[in-house]
Amino acid sequence: MPDINTSINRENMPESLVPEQISKEIIQEAPKSSVLLSRARRVPLSRKQARQPVLSVLPSAYWVNGDDGLKQTTGAEWKDTFITAEELATIVIIPDALFDDSDVPLWDEVRPLLFEAVGTKVDSSGLFGEDKPESWPQGIVPAAIAAGNTITKGTGADFGVDVALLGQMIKKQGYGINGFASVPGLQWELTALRNTEGTPIYTNALSTGGPSGLYGYPLDEVDNGAWDESQAELLAADWSKFVIGVRQDFTYQIFDTGVISDNTGKVLYNLMQQDAKAMRVVFRVGFQVAKPLTRIGGENRFPAGIIAPAV
Repeated sequence: MPDINTSINRENMPESLVPEQISKEIIQEAPKSSVLLSRARRVPLSRKQARQPVLSVLPSAYWVNGDDGLKQTTGAEWKDTFITAEELATIVIIPDALFDDSDVPLWDEVRPLLFEAVGTKVDSSGLFGEDKPESWPQGIVPAAIAAGNTITKGTGADFGVDVALLGQMIKKQGYGINGFASVPGLQWELTALRNTEGTPIYTNALSTGGPSGLYGYPLDEVDNGAWDESQAELLAADWSKFVIGVRQDFTYQIFDTGVISDNTGKVLYNLMQQDAKAMRVVFRVGFQVAKPLTRIGGENRFPAGIIAPAV
């Protein structure tokens, strides 16, 4: 992921046209760089903070006593969970020499860096809680570990059995798995598995050309640099219970003067002295976990679980 003083040099510039409507395109393309932005349920935010109702009391049904028995009343209650849009920003520095060459397509170089920066930060904060905003809940993986939804790799006869045990654990809490996220390269590891006769026990998109999947559900390898393989090798989740709130105000602005400094005040880049321009991009996004009441789950229920690395 590019840092705050990343710059573009002439050697890696492609040769294609400069696109328009960049802000709109970034909103559309950024989810492709993030498993959380692509898999979690997305809701639009019209203001900084919004309420997400979550079922807190379940309705009950009663037998009617005899032909003239009275039917009892019941009810369902909802509580509000707040989702807050937080600012996510990055700065890309471009030397003035590149602007002097009108045929150089700067946006073709900058766009992938922006997609990657947004996707990596959202995933690392939402999945693992790394450098997350205070308004965001605990990362999905640490929260799953705290809930006890963990199967250590090697518990079953093979990795497939480990995943099945994890799915059973989550189902007993009233949630169903509808997708996976994993460490990069997991599908190759699964493809290498053999039974006692030497026959592959797992066939996936790497060999068939079909969509990626595990037990019929999508499997996304998080290869944007956000995955922490020391905490988990696989995340199984009911992604509908994880909510991403996006403000449609992705903005960008280009500066030709000023300095860029770190949080200690140290100057990292002086645009005027170093003959460069800086493009600042700001994206506002919120994240929240909905844990609706289930009839078979306890207070410690959580709609996700992990396969932890073997000790």
